[in-house]
Amino acid sequence: MLSLLLQASPATSTLGTANPVSIGMFFLFVAVTLYITYWAAKKTKTGSEFYAAGRSISGFQNGLALAGDYMSAASFLGIAGMVATKGYDGLIYSIGFLVGWPLIMFLIAEPLRNLGKYTFADVVAFRLRQRPIRIVSSVGSLLTIAFYLIAQMVGAGGLIKTLFGLDYEIAVVVVGCVMTLYVLFGGMIATTWVQIIKAVLLLSGATVLVLLSLAKFGFSPGNLLEAVSTQYGQEMLAPGGYITNPFDALSLGLALMLGTAGLPHILMRFYTVPDAKAARKSVFVATGFIGYFYLLTFLIGFSAMALVGKPAIEGIDKGGNMAALLLAEQTGGTAFLGFIAAVAFATILAVVAGLTLSGASSISHDLYVHVFKNGVSNEKGEMKVAKRATIALGILSILLGLVFKGQNVAFMVGLAFSIAASANFPALLMSIIWKRFTTQGAVWSIATGAVLSLVLIVLSPTIMVDIMGYDEAIFPLKNPALVSMSGAFLVGIVVSLLKPEASAALKFESEKLRTYLGVGAE
Repeated sequence: MLSLLLQASPATSTLGTANPVSIGMFFLFVAVTLYITYWAAKKTKTGSEFYAAGRSISGFQNGLALAGDYMSAASFLGIAGMVATKGYDGLIYSIGFLVGWPLIMFLIAEPLRNLGKYTFADVVAFRLRQRPIRIVSSVGSLLTIAFYLIAQMVGAGGLIKTLFGLDYEIAVVVVGCVMTLYVLFGGMIATTWVQIIKAVLLLSGATVLVLLSLAKFGFSPGNLLEAVSTQYGQEMLAPGGYITNPFDALSLGLALMLGTAGLPHILMRFYTVPDAKAARKSVFVATGFIGYFYLLTFLIGFSAMALVGKPAIEGIDKGGNMAALLLAEQTGGTAFLGFIAAVAFATILAVVAGLTLSGASSISHDLYVHVFKNGVSNEKGEMKVAKRATIALGILSILLGLVFKGQNVAFMVGLAFSIAASANFPALLMSIIWKRFTTQGAVWSIATGAVLSLVLIVLSPTIMVDIMGYDEAIFPLKNPALVSMSGAFLVGIVVSLLKPEASAALKFESEKLRTYLGVGAE
């Protein structure tokens, strides 16, 4: 009976050739979202509207937008592919990406909304000296955004080249230009609605894909897992097949979990809601949607392993990134493949728009206003700088995508999360909960986390062995977060104790009042 459930992979796949359905769906998505941008441009006049959608987004809407911002193509294609090729261990990424959200809900969301204005640096600098905090926070934010952008842009080029049959360079330029239009004219309002539409499409497409796949197994996950075990052995359903070093697993888990709480484009979304209650609700809603999505990626991965087969998946892409798309073609035909492909591309547009907006806000709000203008700036001037920064970041994203063409970008995603977990998260958390945290402590904490992340990833097996071809790496862990984040916390604590700051300690009580009661929050 079980053998009847196992379907042979198709002799040929339409991947790599122009798919009229996917191209049509993609242009329909772009047309709809550009219309939204036109509508949003009429509502985007002030700095608050550009950076934070005038704080008019409801908790449910923001939760859906958060999910859309977070569920990238790397999540959809990468995790499904990892499960399809590596089995159980691919779930480490699913779980790691998910478990950071309860942490955000209980520790970060309410203080962030009550203390900040547009960026996470607003919170860190609330009772500390503005200038040094803004400079070093911007460096941490822009480093995180840069590496995340590279991964998304290179992924976009590779995806379109594989799916639509277009040149890589054309795909990268199209993504960069469309994304720049979203942010430049529509600001956070347009970006929010692009993310909401993308989230609905992605969740709907993934749900249909899972239902079509489970139909082959009598809608029984047990039958699916039995099929995987029969074809590839019980070890595919057990841990240890991919990540064998427990310290590597711990370090990766810390990066994914705590890095989420330090991603600038995610933290920025909490300023779009009217109050702290809506911020908590948005995290609750986002956690539900994201948890459901990662459950789907688990089923998609194992379904692809059983129905398409590992040889066929790895034959098209060694990393398994096309597993979900091959499964869509196997279960729903070319038309369904076209829809899923267009949705996967739409996810990149939405994520890149969020990254660009957070980068522009860091440049205009943190650097221009609080560093170059010493905290005094008119809104018109700030908006002008924000829009110029958006154009610059759009051009930079295109150039980075072209420069890193064909490169292994897996380490860049890991590095982005490592920098976020090491440079941004420790300073953000200590500034909220620790009375004795000082300006020097924050500066050294952020600098230590950023530098250690960069240096250790270069010395790790990810770079030295996988990319540079050395037999052995200087630093043994593939992800540095265990060391770099611990170092950032340790340095921040030691420097704060060695160099006390009376004014920062005195302001802690007023900060606590605003943190928990929202007194004076914008």
